[in-house]
Amino acid sequence: MTPFGEAVRKLRLRKGVSQKQMAAALNVTPAYLSALEHGKRGTPTFDLLQRIAGYFNIIWDEAEELFLLARFSDPRIVVDTSGLAPEYTAFVNRLAGKIRNLDAATIRELDRVLENGGKTG
Repeated sequence: MTPFGEAVRKLRLRKGVSQKQMAAALNVTPAYLSALEHGKRGTPTFDLLQRIAGYFNIIWDEAEELFLLARFSDPRIVVDTSGLAPEYTAFVNRLAGKIRNLDAATIRELDRVLENGGKTG
């Protein structure tokens, strides 16, 4: 599940609607909505994001957070390291190979490094 999928699922459960009901209201298939919630589909279109925000009648701040989650929830990403030093390409490939084995604490630490502009400490 992606951060976006988790957020949509929570909103849907809070509203007390099924995937089938929500899918019908958004004019998408229940299978697509299920795949989106479970992280098996890429980032939804901006149009669909707006329809989801409208469906849940969420305020602008919450909608903005949902849009940001969608941006960082594509389960299949491509990292372009062309033009970078070889160690960048090697690092990204090592990360791709090890990502499933990293524990939550390591992920939080890497996230902290990214939030600090790549600086440790």
